[in-house]
Parts: sequence; C-alpha cells; structure tokens
Amino acid sequence: MGFDTNFPLSRQVSEGVRSVTSSTAVQAHRGSPDSRTGVRENTLDAFSLARALGADGVELDVRLTADGGLAVHHDPVIDGAGPVHELATADLPHHVPLLAEALEACTGMLVNIEIKNHPTEPAFDPTERASGLVVGVVEELDRANSVVVSSFWSGALAAVRSLGPSLTCGLLVLPSFDPLVGITGALDLGCGAVHLPVNLVDPAVVAAAHDAGLAVAAWTVADAAVLESMLSAGVDTLVTDDVAMARRGVDGC
Repeated sequence: MGFDTNFPLSRQVSEGVRSVTSSTAVQAHRGSPDSRTGVRENTLDAFSLARALGADGVELDVRLTADGGLAVHHDPVIDGAGPVHELATADLPHHVPLLAEALEACTGMLVNIEIKNHPTEPAFDPTERASGLVVGVVEELDRANSVVVSSFWSGALAAVRSLGPSLTCGLLVLPSFDPLVGITGALDLGCGAVHLPVNLVDPAVVAAAHDAGLAVAAWTVADAAVLESMLSAGVDTLVTDDVAMARRGVDGC
C-alpha cells in the first residue's frame, strides 16, 4: 500500500495551509550530503551545506531510540552501531543528531520531519510515541509554523494531528499507489499536503490536490528533465538530491 488509513478523521483542512506563491520551494532531501567531502546525509553538516546551496528547507528522518530520543537517521540500523530502537541516545554515533539539534541548525528554514514508524519494521511502536515526542520538541522550540510532519504511516500522522493540531502534516505516497486515492487519504487525515513520488505527478493530479486545498511536494527530483516536468505540473515543493540544480531551475538561471 502507498499509505495506511484506518482513522475516521475530519476531512477539514486548515484554512490557509496552502499558500500559493510565484516560486516553488526547494527542499534538500536528507540535507545535502557530499561523498567527496565526507558530508553524510541527515547530519548537521548536510543541513548546513543545504543552506549554503540555497535550499529553502530540508527533509529529514526521525526514529525513536531505546530511551525515547529522536534520532535523525533514515535506515533502521546504523552501520557499526546497531538498530536505532535498541540504542540509548548516549550511544548514538557522533554524526547522528537529535531532532532538537537539527531544528536548531535549520533555523530560518522549513523542515520536513518524516517520522519512521511502520508496522512492517521490527521497531514498530503501536503507541506512536515518536509522534508525541516530535510534537513536544517542535512546540518547545516554537517551530510549529516552520515544519511539516510527514509519514507513510497514517497512524503516525493521526497522532500528530491529535496532539499537535496546529502542525501541518503531509501524507507520503508510494510510487505504486493511486495519487487520487492518496489525496483522499491526506484529506481524511486532516493533512495540509500530499507528498507524491515524481512518477505520480502530472498537471491533473496537482490540480486535483490544489482544488482540495492541499499543497504538493514532489520527491525525489534528481535530474533536469524531472525538474522541468515538476515545475510544469505546478508542484509547490521540490524534494531534491541536487539543491543547486533545483535552485537554478526555480530561479530561471
């Protein structure tokens, strides 16, 4: 499935969630890692590099540690350390930041926080504790107006909507899924955005999302041809592995 939704939530979308501007936002996918200089993905250095390259925001992933920390890491296992959910916060490698540190490093930028908690993984937590902790960190740092919380798992987003109703959420949809059903799922969850893989994006799909009051983020934009297609379709956000390329395309350089 492209997402899971079993929650009878309101279809209402907060007024003004989607702000139409003349420019498409450029979001750095896991920051801007650079293997040539040793900058790893989802690290403070990657977020700093994304800023330097002109990104409007960053996308990052969070996983729950054994003692309730929010580790910024994509994969369930950290090479050389072990599964994130079995590690204490103090045992995380030095390059793996906590969410609060990442948000501080991204001051002035929009941050797309993807919650990694899915029933198919050994670390799945049905209590959705990570969602509550994310809401707490975001509110403590007064970042509610500069984050989007996303997930493929509807349970994570339902928990965020319940505990932090002022936060904007985005439903991630898998490449094999029907984008129009994804739009309906996002509305059912009370999301302000739908995050679609580039293969599901076309002008009609984007128009349908916009008509429903949803912003559209397209992932992952990796080359100039896809970039041009996404811009032509009218997406609101480009989630990209090449910030410099996307920046040039958006700015018309």
